[in-house]
Formats: sequence, structure tokens, C-alpha cells
Amino acid sequence: MENQFDVIVIGSGISGGWAAKEFCDMGFKTLVIERGRFVEHVTDYPTAMKESWEMEHRGKLNDQTLQENPVLARCYAYNDYTQHLFVPDNAHRYEQEKPFDWIRGYHLGGKGLMWARQVQRWSQNEFDSPKRDDYGSLSWPINYKDLAPWYSQVEKFIGVSGNKDGLDEVPDGEFLKPWEMNAAEISIRNDIKKNFPGRTPIIGRCAHLTEVKEIHKKQGRNACMARTRCERGCPLGAYFSSNSSTLPWAEKTGNLTIHTNQIVSEIVYDSKSQRATAVNTVDRHSKKKRQFTAKVIFVNAATINTNAILLHSKSEQFPNGLGNRNGNLGKYLAFHNYRGRVNAKFYGHLDSYYYGRRPTSIVIPNFRNIRRNDVNFKGGYLTNYTASRGGSDPIAGNKPFGTEFVDQAARPGAWHVSMYMQGETVPIRENEIKLSLKKDAYGIPAPILNVGYTENDEKMIADFHQQATAMLKKAGCVEIKRVDSKQAPGLDIHEMGGARMGDNPNVAVTNKHNQLHDCSNVFVTDGACMTSTGTKNPSLTFMAMTARAAHFAADQMKQGLL
Repeated sequence: MENQFDVIVIGSGISGGWAAKEFCDMGFKTLVIERGRFVEHVTDYPTAMKESWEMEHRGKLNDQTLQENPVLARCYAYNDYTQHLFVPDNAHRYEQEKPFDWIRGYHLGGKGLMWARQVQRWSQNEFDSPKRDDYGSLSWPINYKDLAPWYSQVEKFIGVSGNKDGLDEVPDGEFLKPWEMNAAEISIRNDIKKNFPGRTPIIGRCAHLTEVKEIHKKQGRNACMARTRCERGCPLGAYFSSNSSTLPWAEKTGNLTIHTNQIVSEIVYDSKSQRATAVNTVDRHSKKKRQFTAKVIFVNAATINTNAILLHSKSEQFPNGLGNRNGNLGKYLAFHNYRGRVNAKFYGHLDSYYYGRRPTSIVIPNFRNIRRNDVNFKGGYLTNYTASRGGSDPIAGNKPFGTEFVDQAARPGAWHVSMYMQGETVPIRENEIKLSLKKDAYGIPAPILNVGYTENDEKMIADFHQQATAMLKKAGCVEIKRVDSKQAPGLDIHEMGGARMGDNPNVAVTNKHNQLHDCSNVFVTDGACMTSTGTKNPSLTFMAMTARAAHFAADQMKQGLL
């Protein structure tokens, strides 16, 4: 009996934690399976309160660590404070037919301990555009109205700082008080609004408690102190994570069981009932094999591992992977294009400064291909910018030391402005995950990633560079320099697709309720289910879709249909 549950959730990150919370709240005995170690909120954030002088390498990584981890070394959040939360390059190897930087966190809470915490709702335009502009081979089977109440439910629980801006392209939500722009950012915003109709910079919406409501007090969380040490884990619980919020909440119901260090090898399918009946795991330390049974299985292992688990779940009915009757499982992987950046200096408002370390940037919502295709590429891009003063010059790369450092700190000089893109990539079938013939130490095939940029992405980068330069010039910025990082896909950490949603079972892998078309008691609600990427950070949408799918699955179970 100890291995039998109503629901199994594979993965404990942002979407897996939400699945656990919803099912436990509704009275279902729920098992969360996590392949990594247990991380206790507060006590297992060993570097969260440390200063640089308390670290052996002052927060930097030594040369040997960087050389041993060339993929991780390119991640913005990977440093001496956080390296214990990231999967080393050699710990779970994968094959790259094209360069792909796969960033992973194998522990309770997953990458939700190190995420960037940006949470904007999708617009109706983002749901409409694949069908309207004919890209990605699939139309979304849901729209904004389907998700709107679930967005609200999630936002109230996790706590989202933001401003009600009244813009269709970034629908308003349930917000706590917003963070403030500094004087330079306000000046740039005003000039962009004046000179570029339809472009309205707003303060980024982020999962930080600028106020603590009663629902957050019940979770034991506290207000954000603007420390911006978030990727180390937040002992205050000021930003949302599974560890500080959904999993402890679920645990209080008495319906939650968590098994860590259990690597899922496959989902077991029964051809007689045409249902999945169990999940097989391998213990990370002992390599002992176990099997857990449930009526419903939610796969939330993060996009690549979710696809890999489904591809490896083979049976007589599904020789190419569970639910893969149409051959599209693992296909159409997509991501966000971050290659474009523009840096500049701004000499206005030199009598102004700012305090604190705000955990969000300024967002210019997508202004391309709104309601119709109006440029030479498909999809759109969101633009972020910040303005800051003091420290070394990010353009020239100067690093003052000693008295020179003190002098510069006392006279911060010009504002440094950084503007960067977050571009939608068009899903193509050639971008895929496959399984290698080689197996790891647990007898599980390694993933093979074949994902690359397209001509559409290059055109989008060129347009961003042109538009960003024009906006910054009109805003009075000087010494404007364009940068193409040439970074590989994956470093955005927004990979999506492979088990995409759609009404047509001949093309889509999952339906409008996130069920596998060919195995109705298996649900996918992490990034793998995304039909297209949109321009927004995807985490809020993952959580809203998870809550929606969990309630649908609960209703189906109550009716005896699952």
C-alpha cells in the first residue's frame, strides 16, 4: 500500500509543486518524485546570508571548476555561491548534434530555486499568432480566457509585484505594489512612449512579496528585502518557490508524500485498460529499482527530461514512446532568443541616484506582429532594459581597484543602459530531442539534442538591434553599441515543446486539458506541452495550466473516468 497513490507527480519544480498543492488540497493522496536530493527551506540555503569575504574565492569560481563546466560557466546565475544547486556538466551527460547549453537543477524545487522570477501573463495575441501567421504546424487549443481565472489563482497565492498598466499585450493581473523605476529609466520610458506610439515600457512583474498578504503569512513567507541574492535560495521566502510555498502547503494537508533521489526510468502502460498504471524509478545512490502506482500521472520533470521519460516509456502499444502514435513526441522543441543586446550611456539626471537592488527590469511588451504579420519575420520579441550607475564600465570593461575604486564609487558618472531582447522562436520539426543508444549508470538512455537557430531568428535579431538603437537614440543615449552574444540555444533556460498541445491527435501529443491524446491519465503541464513560446517568461503560464489541468483531472477521477 505504501507505493499506491491517487496521483503521482514527476518533478518538484514550479509546475510540479503546483500540481502537488492542487491535488493535496482536493484530498488526493499524492506522491512527488524528485530525482535529486532533498532541500529544506531556509536551512538548506548555506550561502544565502554569506558575504563575499566569507567565501574562499570571494564568490567567483576557480579556473578548474570553470574548465570542467564549460556549459554551466556560461549561465548568469552560476557562481561560487550557487554551484551546489546546479548539475555539473559531467554528472548527467547528454549529446549535442548542435550546440545546446542545458542548465539543470536536480534537487527538491528544481530550477525554481534559481529562476529569474519574471511572471507576465500571455496575451490573446500570443495564443492567436501561430494559427493567424501560419507557423509551428499547430494552433493553440486554449486561449487567454481559458487561463485567465487560473492566472489569478496562481498570482494571489505566489505573490506578484506589478502595476496595472491597461495594455492588451500584457494583461493585468492580481498584483502587489510595484517596484519603482529610477530617474534615468523613467526618462527613457517617457521618450520611448512619446516617439514610438504603441510602445509602453512598464516595470517588470515578478514573483516577489513587496507586501505580505494573509495568504502569504499562512505560507510562512516574508517581504522581499531587495537583496538580489535570489539564486542562492531565499530564507525569507520572499520570492516564490516550491520549497517555500506549494510543497509545505501541500504537506500540511497530510496528503503529500515526497520521495527524493528517485530517478524515473519509465511510465508503465497497460494495454488492456489503455491507461498508465505505474512509474518505475531507480534510486540515485543504491540503484535499487522501485515501482509506484497511481490513477493519474503528471509529468513535470522540465521540458527535456519530460520528453526523455515519455520517449523511454515504450510498450507494445507505443514502441516509440508513450503517446507517440503520430511520431511528434520530442519534435518541435523551441526556446527564447536572447542573442541581441544593446549597451549605451546616458548623461541625463546626473543629480539622481537610487538605492536597493531591485529584482526586476523594465519591460517593453512585444510590438511586432500584433494582430497581423507586419514585418519580414514571424513571432515577436519582448524587450528589457535597465539603467544603473557606479562600479566598472560594462562597455569598456574597466575594473578599478584600490583608491581608484573608491574615487569612482564616490563619483558614479554616467548611467549605464543595457537593453536586450527575449525573442519568440518558431517551432520547427527539425529541432528535437532523441534518445541515445548509450545508457547512463542507471540504465537510462542519454538525451540527444538537435536544436538550432533559423533564418527567422536572425531577422528578428537584426530588427531588435535596429529598433533598440532607434529607441535609445531618441531617449538621449550615446555611445550605443550592438552586441550579438551568439549564445547557443538552452542558455535562455526557457526550452519548450516536444509534447505540444493541440486538438488534432495526428499532430499534437497532448490535448486542451494537457492529457496525452493516446493515454488519458497522463498529463504534461511543464514546458514540454507548450505549442509555441510566445514572448513572455513562461513560468506563470506553466503554473496556471497546471492548476487548470489538475482540477480537470480531479473532476474526471471523481466521475470515475480516470
